[in-house]
Amino acid sequence: MRRREFITFLGSAAATWPFAARAQQGERVRRVGVLMNIAENDPQATVGLSAFERGLAERGWTLGSNMQIEYRWGAGDADRYRRYAPELVALSPDVIVAVGGTAVGALQQASRTVPIVFVAVTDPVSRGLVASLARPGGNTTGFVEFEYSICAKWPEMLKQIAPSVTRAAVIRDPIEFSGIGQLAAIQSVAPSFGVEIIAVDARDAKEIERVITEFARGSNGGLIVTLSGSAIGYRKSIITLAARHKLPAVYAARYFVTDGGLMSYGAAFTDEYRRAADYVDRILKGEKPADMPVQAPTKYELVINLKTAKTLGLNVPLGLQQRADELIE
Repeated sequence: MRRREFITFLGSAAATWPFAARAQQGERVRRVGVLMNIAENDPQATVGLSAFERGLAERGWTLGSNMQIEYRWGAGDADRYRRYAPELVALSPDVIVAVGGTAVGALQQASRTVPIVFVAVTDPVSRGLVASLARPGGNTTGFVEFEYSICAKWPEMLKQIAPSVTRAAVIRDPIEFSGIGQLAAIQSVAPSFGVEIIAVDARDAKEIERVITEFARGSNGGLIVTLSGSAIGYRKSIITLAARHKLPAVYAARYFVTDGGLMSYGAAFTDEYRRAADYVDRILKGEKPADMPVQAPTKYELVINLKTAKTLGLNVPLGLQQRADELIE
């Protein structure tokens, strides 16, 4: 059964969940809400949520037996977050998984009591989502997407794979809280690599095409694509434009490269979803989010698309290839 059909089935059956299944398990069916930051038809939704569901299954939670999951899809749209957050809270879930800081903020406005486990959030303390990393307080805890120091590696990697680059357009979403920190980290190191940084705003497909096309009119250019909901949602457009204009590009996550991008360095995002399943399990067994520390990524990965490099006329240094966690040919 496809995910959409399965979710529809779960929603329609929620009020009359089979008594026999409950009796067989000897416990009530637990309800988990999930507020995603991407669209339902995005392939990465399946990848991340499959890792989450496998993590739950490893801990004894079976969909349709002792657990029900309600999904909502923010798709990087602030209006959707504001609509779906109270909708999920109204379902009286035992815990909600929130993907992205905007989703967490919307859920906290809807409830300060329903436990929230987040993934793909940067700098949750500065955002006011938790009191501290060690003791979050309140109803929220989770997993940090990356630390800003990682962003400082992107100009270096761009220069390594494309030594002729002297100008880099940093593609960012200006409404993303983490965009400021990512840009600052990039700007702090770029001059040492002889790279001029040009920050460009990109919130929709038309704007992305316009800014990249305009930037590409200059010479010796490259792209650094920061992590944001819009970059994830419009990644295929960005990758296509980078190829069209022969712009070497460094991305923040593996899935940009598997979709045809040149190179990425960032946290292994499926690992966050797997670890989120552990926190959900612990909350369902009685632990409080306030006492569960926010955790940093434990695994980062460098991925290089050799086919894309060849198309761009780039020779990937052997040392960079040896450092890569994955080479796509």
